[in-house]
This record gives sequence, structure tokens and C-alpha cells, in this order.
Amino acid sequence: QVQLVESGGGLVQAGGSLRLSCAASSPTFSNYFLAWFRQAPGKERGFVAAIGWTGSRTDYADSVKGRFTISRDNAKKTVYLQMTALEPEDTAVYYCAADVRGYRSGRLYPKVGEESYDYWGQGTQVTVSS
Repeated sequence: QVQLVESGGGLVQAGGSLRLSCAASSPTFSNYFLAWFRQAPGKERGFVAAIGWTGSRTDYADSVKGRFTISRDNAKKTVYLQMTALEPEDTAVYYCAADVRGYRSGRLYPKVGEESYDYWGQGTQVTVSS
């Protein structure tokens, strides 16, 4: 069982920045693909960003490209989401997720679909005021 705990959410004005963190409990964290998803009020949860287990491969939703950066620190078993130039449309609950099967299959690229992720955090609220 892998536990993921997000932190770093909060209230920020439009144009501001926040950094989300997600700490994992697993000793094999360095083998996981990791991702961030978000769910805005009244909307389905959607993909935001993902990172491969080596850290060299990343993928982003078009809506956040150039503004958000995903990174990981395997020594700290933590994945980050640096968010800049925040917009009110970024208001959502942000979830981190871990894909523990991809490494075993030999895949090198992270997936963007929820169905690929096995473990989820409880979510952290990000609110961007206009």
C-alpha cells in the first residue's frame, strides 16, 4: 500500500504562484510514474502533469504548459508541482497519483489517463482569486 500526502494548497491572487508537494511512504518511490490531476467544482477530474520515474520525461495538459512545472526528488520521496501565473480557472482540488505498474512493464513515458494510476492522495485545495 502506498500513501500519498499532498500539501501546499491555499488561496492566492491571480498571477501568483504556489508549489504543491506530495510525499509518499513507499521505499520503491523512485520506480513510480507520478502525476497531478485536478477537479474543479462541477467538473470531472482531469490531467494536469506527469513525470517519468527517471525524472527526464514529463507531460502537461495544454492549459498549464509554460506555467506549471512538475519535478521529483527521489531521495525525499516527493513530487512537486510548481504553479506560476495562476488564473481563476486553476481553482480546483489537486490530487497526486502514483503509477506503480508502468516501471515493471518497461514503459518509459508517463500516462495521462486516470486509469493508469494506482494510488491517490486525498487532495489539496487551490483557490485563485481574481
